[in-house]
Amino acid sequence: MFSWLGKQGGGRERGGGTDVVQTVTGGLRDLYLRKLLPLEEHYRFHEFHSPALEEADFENKPMVLLVGQYSTGKTTFIRYLLEQDFPGMRIGPEPTTDSFIAVMYGETEGNVPGNALVVDPKKPFRKLGRFGNAFLNRFMCSQLPNEVLKSISIIDSPGILSGEKQRISRGYDFCQVLQWFAERVDRIILLFDAHKLDISDEFSEAIKSFRGQDDKIRVVLNKADQVDTQQLMRVYGALMWSLGKVIDTPEVLRVYIGSFWAHPLRNTDNRRLFEAEAQDLFKDIQSLPQKAAVRKLNDLIKRARLAKVHAYIISYLKKEMPSVFGKENKKKELINKLPEIYIQLQREYHISAGDFPEVKKMQEQLENCDFTKFHSLKPKLIETVDNMLANKIASLMNLIRQEESNMPTEMVHGGAFDGTMAGPFGHGYGEGAKEGADEEEWVVAKDKPAYDEIFYTLSPINGKISGISAKKEMVTSKLPNSVLGKIWKLADCDGDGMLDDEEFALAKHLIKIKLDGYELPGTLPSHLVPPSHRKPFQTAE
Repeated sequence: MFSWLGKQGGGRERGGGTDVVQTVTGGLRDLYLRKLLPLEEHYRFHEFHSPALEEADFENKPMVLLVGQYSTGKTTFIRYLLEQDFPGMRIGPEPTTDSFIAVMYGETEGNVPGNALVVDPKKPFRKLGRFGNAFLNRFMCSQLPNEVLKSISIIDSPGILSGEKQRISRGYDFCQVLQWFAERVDRIILLFDAHKLDISDEFSEAIKSFRGQDDKIRVVLNKADQVDTQQLMRVYGALMWSLGKVIDTPEVLRVYIGSFWAHPLRNTDNRRLFEAEAQDLFKDIQSLPQKAAVRKLNDLIKRARLAKVHAYIISYLKKEMPSVFGKENKKKELINKLPEIYIQLQREYHISAGDFPEVKKMQEQLENCDFTKFHSLKPKLIETVDNMLANKIASLMNLIRQEESNMPTEMVHGGAFDGTMAGPFGHGYGEGAKEGADEEEWVVAKDKPAYDEIFYTLSPINGKISGISAKKEMVTSKLPNSVLGKIWKLADCDGDGMLDDEEFALAKHLIKIKLDGYELPGTLPSHLVPPSHRKPFQTAE
């Protein structure tokens, strides 16, 4: 069924989902070269939108792009994840990082300058050469043998300045470069400093260059330990208000709050919040290798839909041009009428308005084109892409699901990620239902005298209380019946429909866990089983 997926992609250092990514990589590359590339070349798609994809674009590891104003902690964040310095790293309160730095895996430490980087066929940066020497002199690859970088690559960007200095001094189109990276990375992390929430005009333009990549964006509110709880609430609200004006989406962006560096917290009031937020962010980044194949597939689908729309636009302009006289006037008329042409094509070919490129940008690009050199519509090229989207892509998606279900989950390891996985400093260790897991004494015993007083007021018969009696006490917690029902099931260890003093104490302990904001376990952990029920309970198991 998947004979057309024969070509294999480049190797990945880590196992798990490697075979999936390789198989999908070969399939995607084959689909692009045979089905989509001919349409792009015929209608000059690469001149208007995005350069042609190369082998390295399909085989590169997941990439994370960090963007933010200067001194928000971008470089420190990378060092925090890697737990080691990387070549070219500079950290300070002033604008220190003045280059784009691709931090990637390498057997030996070293830097590769931009001009050498864009001619390396094994790196996915060859098309960046079009931004010229002004950019390439500010672009480098920092390679080092780090466990984290075996699974992902990280792109550090220059700190965004305010005022005209940024536009004058860079010498290249900063937003265009960001857009190029945004189309190819798996995750875009916007970093904000708790003390610098203002979004400058340049930062606003940078964020707008991520149009169409909203699903990749995450926001980090860094250095949050430098404010107290009340100030943090105000800072968070101000950040959400500012982002709402810049990012034009109805959904609320996920904002991770914390202090991402390996130094003591200045304010420990929100330590648990910071730990939970860091854990959520780590899980999001760790899942990138597993989702890499789906992300590349999704990006190819978006590209194919745009290429189809572009073909309809170009062929329409070609059809409307006169054969002899009045070409220049007609060209100006068509450019001015482009919004109306969009609407006409939407109706004729049943295309969503969201699939069309931005009108203003398209009009500017068309100004320098000779419409007479455009090609007429070739239905066969469109049909080939339609067939790819309807059949081949669906088959490839099924293959991804089948293979992923049969293989272990591929995760990012090493650096800061390993510090939160196991041991007493792992997230949630010794809390909630896990409390007392490494203690010899039953964790409920310390509160059992107080629970016994309540138990004996419920008139036990032969040392046990009925479900009716237990319910009267348990509902005082005001927890919903669905939760209390689960607690009853966990606490009734022998399943006789009644609770003895130890089982009742366990029920009260589980209620306390839930009221403290923790989740209940699916099955009762062995360390929570009441002492008098342990042998028969384990035998039943």
